[in-house]
Amino acid sequence: MMRRTVFLMAVAVLLAGCQSDITPVIECVPDKGLTPICGFQNPEDLAAIPDSKWLIVSQFGSMNGTKLGNLALFDRIEELLRPVFPNGEGGVEPGWGDADCPGVPGKSFSPHGLDLMQLADGRWRLAVVNHGSRESVELFEVVNEEPLPRIIWRGCAVGPDDAYFNDVVILADGGFLVTHMMPKSAELLGTLKGLLGMDTGHVLHWSATEGFRQVAGTEAPFPNGIEISDDEEVLFLNVYMGNEVRKIRRSNGELLAKVEVVRPDNITWGSDGRLLVASHVDGLSELVACQNLARGACGFAFEIVALDPGSMSPTTLLSHRGAPMGAATVAVQIGTRLYLGSFAGDRIVYAELAP
Repeated sequence: MMRRTVFLMAVAVLLAGCQSDITPVIECVPDKGLTPICGFQNPEDLAAIPDSKWLIVSQFGSMNGTKLGNLALFDRIEELLRPVFPNGEGGVEPGWGDADCPGVPGKSFSPHGLDLMQLADGRWRLAVVNHGSRESVELFEVVNEEPLPRIIWRGCAVGPDDAYFNDVVILADGGFLVTHMMPKSAELLGTLKGLLGMDTGHVLHWSATEGFRQVAGTEAPFPNGIEISDDEEVLFLNVYMGNEVRKIRRSNGELLAKVEVVRPDNITWGSDGRLLVASHVDGLSELVACQNLARGACGFAFEIVALDPGSMSPTTLLSHRGAPMGAATVAVQIGTRLYLGSFAGDRIVYAELAP
C-alpha cells in the first residue's frame, strides 16, 4: 500500500510539472555576478578547445529528437557564435566508430552531451550524443586551425535497442563510456521508477572490437553526467534522481565513495584538479516548465559544486536563482572564469572566480 501511495505521489509531481508556469528571463544584462551572452539555442554542454579562444557548444534540440539542434563554435574573445554542424563546412571523412554506421546524420541531428579528448596519435576526437534520427554517439575530429577550427564528421556508433543516452566521455584508445538513462520506449515509467529511487539505467562502454557492453556497478536511478580519472581506472557518475555523485572502480564496479549532490547534471574537470558538478536545486515542476520556454532563459535555481576527486568532499562555488540565467547544466573553467551552459534558453553566462 505504501509503495502504491508513493507511486501515485510521483505521478502527481509529474502532472503538476506539466501544469506549472514560469516567467522567462528576457533581458540579456549582467546580474548577481553572472554575465550573459545571448543568441544560443539551449547550449546544454560545452567543451573548450585547448590553447584557443574557442568553445564547442552542443545546441540541444529535444530528447525525442523531434526538435533539431547543432554543434557551434563560440569565440570567447569576440563573443561570436557560429554553427558548424550539420552544415557540412568541416567535411565528412568516415573511418571511426562502428563499421556499420549508416552514415552522416545530416540535418536530423539533435545533440546532447559531448566530450573532447586528444588521442595518442595527437588528433582531437569529439564525441557527441545524438537523439536525432537515431540514438547514437557521433564521432568528429577537431582540427584547430585559423581562422576557424574544422569539425570533421568521422563516424558513429548507433546505440543498442531502446538506448537513451545522455553524456559521454572518451577513452584514450578511442572508445568511450556513455550514460544510458532508461529505456527510450518507457520514458514515463522510467521517470516514475527514478522518482521512487529505483535503478533505471547504467553506463555502457563502447569499443571498436566489442561494440556496446554494460559497465559493472553502474546501475542507478537516471545516470546523467560522467567523467573519468586520468588513468581511466575510476569513473565519476552523476546519479540525477538519486541525488548523488558516485565514484566507481571501472574494472570491477566497486563503489569507492559517494557524495550527496541534489540532481547532478553534467560533470567536468576544473583547472585545479577538482570536479565541477552542475546541480539542480529547484523543484521538479519548475524543471519541467523550463522545457516549454518559447523565448528568453529559465531562472531555475542551480549550484556549481566542486568535488575533491580523492575524498569526494564538496564545496559550493556558486549558488544562483533567477536572472540572467538559471538551469545551468555544465560548468567549464578557463583560468578564473566559469562558463555555464543550460538545457533551456537562449544564452550562456560566465562568472569570475577568486584567483
